Amino acid sequence: MEQLVIRDADVVDGSGDPSYRADVVIDGGRIVSIVKEAAAAGCQRPRAMRELDAEGLVLAPGFIDMHAHSDLALLRDPDHSAKAAQGVTLEVLGQDGLSYAPVDDRTLAEVRTAIAGWNGFGEDVDFDWRSVGEYLDRLDRGIAVNAAYLIPQGTVRALAVGWEDREATPAELDHMRRLVAEGMAQGAVGLSSGLTYTPGMYAADAELTELCRVVAEYGGYYCPHHRSYGAGALEAYAEMVALAREADCPLHLAHATMNFGVNKGRAPELLALLDEALAAGADITLDTYPYTPGSTTLASMLPSWANEGGPAAALARLADDTTSERVRHHLEAVGSDGCHGVPVEWHTIEISGVGDPALSEFVGRTVQEAAGARGESPWTTVRGLLLADRLATTVLQHVGHEENVRTIMRHPVHTGGSDGILQGTKPHPRAYGTFPRYLGHYVRELGVLSLEECVTHLTARPAARLRLPDRGLVREGYRADLVLFDPGTVAAGSTFEHPRRLPTGIPHVLVDGRFVIEDGRRTGELAGRSVRREP
Repeated sequence: MEQLVIRDADVVDGSGDPSYRADVVIDGGRIVSIVKEAAAAGCQRPRAMRELDAEGLVLAPGFIDMHAHSDLALLRDPDHSAKAAQGVTLEVLGQDGLSYAPVDDRTLAEVRTAIAGWNGFGEDVDFDWRSVGEYLDRLDRGIAVNAAYLIPQGTVRALAVGWEDREATPAELDHMRRLVAEGMAQGAVGLSSGLTYTPGMYAADAELTELCRVVAEYGGYYCPHHRSYGAGALEAYAEMVALAREADCPLHLAHATMNFGVNKGRAPELLALLDEALAAGADITLDTYPYTPGSTTLASMLPSWANEGGPAAALARLADDTTSERVRHHLEAVGSDGCHGVPVEWHTIEISGVGDPALSEFVGRTVQEAAGARGESPWTTVRGLLLADRLATTVLQHVGHEENVRTIMRHPVHTGGSDGILQGTKPHPRAYGTFPRYLGHYVRELGVLSLEECVTHLTARPAARLRLPDRGLVREGYRADLVLFDPGTVAAGSTFEHPRRLPTGIPHVLVDGRFVIEDGRRTGELAGRSVRREP
């Protein structure tokens, strides 16, 4: 007898077609039978060892988070309700060009410091891997939800070239090609870049194109955090489109927003650029989160020259009064490349987390508020905080525009990504609320997308980008990675004031046919594994 039958569910199958009522039978981690109501009339209904009454609930494929920063959180926190409770059954890690494989001992230590604001310093993690394959093997010991991995171009450059702002030598470029090829052969799904983060931003387009050619040979895709989301945003998007087309590599644009005052109302210009490329045959997708503020590390906003040489060199420059004044001038007067070419407005920068608990008084305040309370200039506050916190401070950037968010999410190549940073006392609520917010706020309350459209954006379309032949749809033979939610009550519980509240209206989530969320509670199942690019 089969393992489970989910009875009388309203199935939104991910295809975009209208929902239908059905019994869905699961066994061995897969969907083995779907019996629609019409087909079941007058005949014996399927039975199983366990039956779940899904009356009033929507059954959909599990959501795929196309932009996640859970690289260490999946290892240190077996509960991982931040994602599991949202109905996420697969996360794509290795984002923004910086993560923990491939590395050697030197690079690992540097990267741990550079992205401590995203993942903490990792003191509680056994870094018993160095290669991409070894990291994926580590995930296969058991995690809350499934995970795929992008090779981080910045980490690759740090390993082969270092943290210097210079052109790679031919030998170094060959080394980077080999690292990317090895990572793809070991199961990575593509390559990411963080082109406003060091050292990845030091790579010229020709270097990136060569790496993308390797990725394309293995059937992967390129996922850039491009060079500007501010003053040069449209030019930066166009640069990535041209680069990917030159390399003949599929392109997925990370957290594709149009931010800062210079881009208010300009989302249609971005979509026109993409539509022109799509019409010409380009293979492009994108992801967004359904919020206006962004989130990053405070150190990443510095001009790139201030971060050259790695974290230790950046701290030394901040400690020097003369160099520190140059940094301030670039941030406040010129507009640093780390802040997307826009002079910083300190009242828009909210401190969301610190690495050192002794600095927690700063959390929840804007830089301007914190500086005012201390009777000092904003830069004095920022400088002191970065030095005391060893660059681990995270911030929210209140620089987005709601009309841009809504316009981009309607596009037919759009997918969902949380960009969720789980570190810090008051992280961005998108880490806990992205997917229920799409369903509750933008589908039910605003009608920006229909329910069927939205589910496709969160399931089938990302699965197609990842080239997963048996995920992203409710189909016989497909993996039983599924979510059941109440369309009338599903909502994000997280807010900017209470960012770690779990969502409502999502009582059941299954990974590989096993309940990771049951009756709204985490079960303790570690059903997730690495999802590797197949040859």
